[in-house]
This record gives sequence, C-alpha cells and structure tokens, in this order.
Amino acid sequence: MTDLLPIPEQLTWVRRTPVGRAWLAELPDRVAACVDRWSLRVGPPFPYAFASLALPAELPDGTPAVLKLQYPDSESEHEAAALARWSGAGAVRLLGHDPGRRALLVERAVPGTPLNGLPAEAALDVMVALLPRLCVPAAGPFTSLAEEAAGWAERLPGKWERANRPYERRLLDTALGLLAELAPSQGEQVLVNQDLHGGNVLRATREPWLVIDPKPLVGEREFAVAPVVRDAALGHSPAAARHRLDRLAVELGLDRDRARGWTVAQTLAWSISDGAVFPDQVDVVRWLLDEAR
Repeated sequence: MTDLLPIPEQLTWVRRTPVGRAWLAELPDRVAACVDRWSLRVGPPFPYAFASLALPAELPDGTPAVLKLQYPDSESEHEAAALARWSGAGAVRLLGHDPGRRALLVERAVPGTPLNGLPAEAALDVMVALLPRLCVPAAGPFTSLAEEAAGWAERLPGKWERANRPYERRLLDTALGLLAELAPSQGEQVLVNQDLHGGNVLRATREPWLVIDPKPLVGEREFAVAPVVRDAALGHSPAAARHRLDRLAVELGLDRDRARGWTVAQTLAWSISDGAVFPDQVDVVRWLLDEAR
C-alpha cells in the first residue's frame, strides 16, 4: 500500500534495512489512524524531511498543523517531550502525540521558510537569541549527554574502520580523548538539541522563528552550540566556523574550550552514517583542531 502514499526521495534510504522497509510498509495505516484520531485533513508529504514522514494537516477548525510519523531511531525518541517542555517558547507547539505510532501533531510554522536562507550573520543573531530560551532545566525521559557520548566513543572506531579510514587517525584519537574528558566534568544539566541547524529553524507568525525537529539530550550548555558551529549553510570556511564558535561562546557566556571540544567530538561522531562520510563535517573538525597552528 506504500504506492498510495508518496514517499519523498530523501526518505528512500530507509529501504536499505528490514526495520526501514517494515516502517515504510506500515506508514499508510499509521497515517490513516492518525487522520481518524485527530480528525485531520492532510496534504502530500513535505519533500525536505530526512528522518520522518511529515505531512501538512488541518485541524477541524482549520488550524494549520503538521502530522509527523517518526522513523524509529533513538535520537528523535523524546522529541515530543522536548516540545512539551518548551511549550511553544522558541519552538513549535506540540498539539498531539501518539507514542505507539511514533506520531506527533505539531504547530505548523507559517510561512515556514528556513533560517539558512538569511545572510549568515543575521541567522547567527537568531541562534544567539534562541539558544538561552531552549537550554532550560529539564527532568523527564531524556537521554543524558554523558550516555550519548559513551555511545559515540564506543562506535566511532568501528565506523571509522568500516568507512575505510576516511580521515586521519589523529582526528579520531582527539575526539575520543575529548569525550573521555568532557562527559564526566559537565556543568549544569539543561535541555540541549543535537540538531539545531538553520534548516530546522523556520519563519513563523506567532514568533519570528520557531525550532522544529529537535533531537534532545540533557547536558551542559556548551554542547548546545555544536550543531550551529558546524552548520555549513551559515558559512563553510575556517574563519566562518571559528567566528560562530567565538560569537556563541562570548554572547552566551560559555566556556569556549568546552564548546569547541563538544563540537569536535559530536561533529566527528556524526560525520559517518551507514558508511557514508560527510566531508563538510570533517572539514569543521580539522579547522577547529588546527586553529592554533
């Protein structure tokens, strides 16, 4: 029945695994159940979702929304809890949640144009304003940054070997050393978002900009800037990456060395996925490690 539900090209990667194929096969029934549960009208899927199926929806009273069916990965498992904790402050509001179907009904950001369409410095202004609102104390089901870091440290060497050693060993060794140093010595624990890049911040009407698609953890504030520093859409050069790190550290009152360390470690951990290597991310790691040379 998947032929009755158009699947965006960006989601075809899920067919590579039995879990992904099973998820795709179940999507039409899950969408139908959610439409019935929340009395929705839905349109064709948005083409830009990479780890979920997202459809524009309308509530019975005409309120615009988004119906999101999550791919069953661990990073997005607690997205609904993060949106509920923010309660619309700097992020889209959670309107409904069906945990069994990994389905979320969320506020639709209108007009929904992404932040990365702005000039780099203007986009960074928005990030500087948003981050303190998002890094709030959080209790609940969230995975800890320390636990996530332990997973990166365990998986990184194997991923590096299987990808035919796509970057020099010193990057791997440095990232592993940083993870061992940073994880047990963190400061105050707050809600942080692993995936806060310009494509996940949309123009809206209720607020000028709203965050979508969080991948939440609980950890120290210095970690929260990592996805912004590595965001190639905000300028991909040694000077641009270092400038983002400098501005964020100074204006948010962060320890620059710890923010740099977390950026290096997580960016390298995320630079290989299913054997594919993301060279832009490896670039950022090199630039930050070599800044003193």
